[in-house]
Amino acid sequence: MTSPMFERFQPIDTDTHLTEPADVWTSRMPSKWGDDIPHVKRIDGRDVWIMAGQPTTGPGFFSMAGFDGSFPECPATFEDVSPASYDAKARLEHMDREGIRAQVLYPNVGGFGSGAFLRLEQPELMLDCVRAYNDFLSEWTGTDPDRLVPVMALPFWDVQAAVAEVERCAEQGHKAVLMSGAPQDFGEPYLSEEHWDPLWATAQDAGLSISFHIGSGEVGNAFQPHLSPRANFARYSSLSFVQNANSLTDVIFGGVCHRFPRLKFVSVESGVGWMQSFIEGMDWQWTNGQVQRDHPEYDLLPSEYFRRQIYGCFWFEQQGLRTVLENLPDNLLWETDFPHPTCQHPGPANARAQRPSQYAEKALADVSQETLQKVLHDNAAALYGIP
Repeated sequence: MTSPMFERFQPIDTDTHLTEPADVWTSRMPSKWGDDIPHVKRIDGRDVWIMAGQPTTGPGFFSMAGFDGSFPECPATFEDVSPASYDAKARLEHMDREGIRAQVLYPNVGGFGSGAFLRLEQPELMLDCVRAYNDFLSEWTGTDPDRLVPVMALPFWDVQAAVAEVERCAEQGHKAVLMSGAPQDFGEPYLSEEHWDPLWATAQDAGLSISFHIGSGEVGNAFQPHLSPRANFARYSSLSFVQNANSLTDVIFGGVCHRFPRLKFVSVESGVGWMQSFIEGMDWQWTNGQVQRDHPEYDLLPSEYFRRQIYGCFWFEQQGLRTVLENLPDNLLWETDFPHPTCQHPGPANARAQRPSQYAEKALADVSQETLQKVLHDNAAALYGIP
């Protein structure tokens, strides 16, 4: 049964993931690429994505909604995951059951910033992979474009190609751009460098926001060998929330927000409770460090750039949410992270976890109706053009 809160505010879920069907690339890319095309292979009873000839992750790792285990356990095959993970009609039925008005869609296989495609080491092939995914996403969300919101993948390793892809996807109806929050991890310039200005200008002109999803840099040595797999996964996931602060400081201190005042940025799946302390810290360092001596053109404080252009998504916080709800109601977006391992759709045996409406009713109890309207619906509706 849908909660009274959800019935009233028609919430928009601003971070969910689409479990790519096995034929996303094999059915859309030129046959000349052969086995270099990302594809699924069943190995020892498990479906596994093959990238650059090497096994990577499987669809089950990203599709644990309703599953009672925890990493490194996961569903073995496509048949073992919820159809709502990969089928658009099933996703809409799931949203109806949960009382969710619309969902914003992010990928899995290419990484949370498209960095996984760099493993292919062939620029033409890499670009074909990005374009094929974006075409697929347009088709998938076309099942109900008022409720399924596409966020395009980006070939960030080639700015000219990235600009062309933003223009192409804007024509197709994509609503945002998924950008690596740490391009320097892949040998590219920092976000603060003017190298990216053509991309920012194109996105701003197209009315598309920029999404920095956690974990979009190079994972590399993030896992410590002396910790258990569960402890490693939880540690890395926790740290990745605040690692998005690096991306936000780059676009503020690097003058990106100043040069592109209509461009919006979203810190996705990062939580928001840390943001109040973060922006106070930026203002403190900015003022005491006399940043404007070097940059007299910067006419706002970091907190003012933040309030004008930056958003954060929340889905697990309760006590830490109160201050930021009070001070940044125009910058907050609600999410569920469906169907990822720690999303708000637990398996039946996970008694401690909560479903979306249960979380919202508890975490947002006693919050003003005006603020609820903003964080559950209006902020996202305006950002993504949801009717």
